[in-house]
Amino acid sequence: MPVLVITGTGTEIGKTVTTAAVAAAALAAGRSVAVLKAAQTGVRPDERGDADEVARLAGGVTAAELARYPEPLAPGTAARRAGMPPVHPHEVAEAAAKLATEHDLVLVEGAGGLLVRFDDAGGTLADAAALLGAPVLLVAPAGLGTLNSTELTSRELRSRDVELAGVVIGSWPDSPDLAARCNVADLPEVAAAPLLGAIPAGAGTLPPADFRAAAPGWLAARLDGTWDAGAFRAREAR
Repeated sequence: MPVLVITGTGTEIGKTVTTAAVAAAALAAGRSVAVLKAAQTGVRPDERGDADEVARLAGGVTAAELARYPEPLAPGTAARRAGMPPVHPHEVAEAAAKLATEHDLVLVEGAGGLLVRFDDAGGTLADAAALLGAPVLLVAPAGLGTLNSTELTSRELRSRDVELAGVVIGSWPDSPDLAARCNVADLPEVAAAPLLGAIPAGAGTLPPADFRAAAPGWLAARLDGTWDAGAFRAREAR
């Protein structure tokens, strides 16, 4: 798995922290890692972007960013409003493929959900994943409403013959409600893909050293971790 594309069911659900956890677990397993942010929006030129945040939390990764737009909008809209060139899926794929020649693992983090548009032609992260032939990791919220958006994303990937590697819960609450506890069993069913981890709420606020030490315990073996879905489900169902 030299390239893994990371998307979410929406915005502000823990995608960047999940990317950092995957990077930290891979680094702990002795792999070299690059993180590519396809399009960063809502950040000024002098501000830290998502790739920088992954590097801060995970440690020794190569952080790269293809484009940056000032307004917090879909990349295609943000590029058009700023009068700047958009990012196209083939550019994302080419940049990721180049990084893959120099690293064991390349994590490509999208902006928002799978079908958020990069350009006026309707290019998306799904197109970039298809060009790369890379699997997609889906970050989903824990609570009510997540099943519908997760299943829609999974169906879209299947329609494009793109592999859904699995689902990670981007922010698992300290006191999960009934919906969240039930979703632990239901998410892999609606996604037709395994649950590969659960990131604790507030993980991104940990000191980097603590984050790196804990990250493998939040992720399953396919993501270089030690997390066990069955044990998690049994514990949280009580």
